[in-house]
Amino acid sequence: MVLEPITTTKTVIELFAGAGGLALGLEKAGLVAKALIEIDKDAAATLQHNRPKWNVIQADVSKVSYAGMSADVVTGGFPCQPFSLAGKGLGFEDTRGTLFYEFARCVKEVQPKLFLAENVRGLISHQKGKTLDTVLSVLESLGYNVQYRLLNAVNYDVPQKRERVIIVGTRPDIRFQYPSRSSKILTLRDALKDVPPSEGMKYSPKRAKVLELVPPGGCWRDLPEDIQKSYMMKSYYLTGGRTGMARRISWDEPSLTLTTSPSQKQTERCHPEETRPFTVREYARIQTFPDDWEFIGGVRSKYKQIGNAVPVNFAYHLGRAIVNVLTSASH
Repeated sequence: MVLEPITTTKTVIELFAGAGGLALGLEKAGLVAKALIEIDKDAAATLQHNRPKWNVIQADVSKVSYAGMSADVVTGGFPCQPFSLAGKGLGFEDTRGTLFYEFARCVKEVQPKLFLAENVRGLISHQKGKTLDTVLSVLESLGYNVQYRLLNAVNYDVPQKRERVIIVGTRPDIRFQYPSRSSKILTLRDALKDVPPSEGMKYSPKRAKVLELVPPGGCWRDLPEDIQKSYMMKSYYLTGGRTGMARRISWDEPSLTLTTSPSQKQTERCHPEETRPFTVREYARIQTFPDDWEFIGGVRSKYKQIGNAVPVNFAYHLGRAIVNVLTSASH
C-alpha cells in the first residue's frame, strides 16, 4: 500500500532509533528528523546509508546531552528494564540507570510539545503493572498529560499481528487522538507480491523434515503425536498456546509477530509454500519497509534490525495523528 507523504516543518528527536522503521514512517507523515540516536553500529550504519542527510548519532543514550537542542516531538522505544521497587515514590531520579530514565531525561531537557514511546505488550503486566505505573507517573511529573493504548499494527496497513503499547504525552493545551483503524486487513499475499530475491537463513535438515508436514496456517498441532513429542520435548507438556512452534503462515492471513530471529523454535514463521524461514527482504516487506531500504551488516544483524523495528506503515499512521494535533494546536 502506498501511503501519501506529507510536508510539514515539525521536528523530531528519536532515541533507540534502530534501523529506521519509526523514523521512516514519521518522515512519510511529514515530520523532520532532527537527530536519531542508536548504539548498535549496524543499525546506525543502516540509517546513515539510506538517509545520508539525517543527523545519526551512534552512541550510548546516557552519554548524549540535549543542551540547546529543541524539537516539537521526542520519540523512541525504550527497552523495558525492571526498576527497583524497594523505595517509595519512584520519582524521576529513582529511575536512573534504566533506559526509560534516558528517555525521560530527553523529554525533560528538550521540552517537546509531544512525545511518543513505543513498547511491547508485556510492559502492561511487567512487575504486576508497577513498571507502567512508574513510567506514567514520572512522565506526568514532567508536566505532560499522558495516555497509553495497546494497538495492533495489523489494523494500520501492516500485514502482521503485532501488539505494542503506545504512550503519548502532550502539553496541557494539546489533545492527542490515536489514529483510527484502516478498513482492510492486509495478508501475507499482499505483502510478498513480487518481493525481490534476497539472502536468508535455512532450517536444519531435521527441522525442515518436521516442518514439511505442517500445512499453511498450521502449527505443531498438525503433526503426528509422536513427532509432536520428539520435536517439542518439554514444551509439549506445557499449557498455553504455543502456536508459534512449527508454525507455517498461510498466504491469506497476516504474519504472526516477526522476531529478531526467523528460525527460533518457539517463534517459527515458515513460508507458506517453501519449507524455509522468510528471507531478509520478505521480513522487510512484512514490516512494510520499502524495497530500496538497505540494511547494513551480516544476515543475523539484518534480521535483528528488521525484527526490532516499528513497522513503517504503523509509524506513518501514528505520525499522521501527531502532525494533525500539532498543526491544529499551532493555529
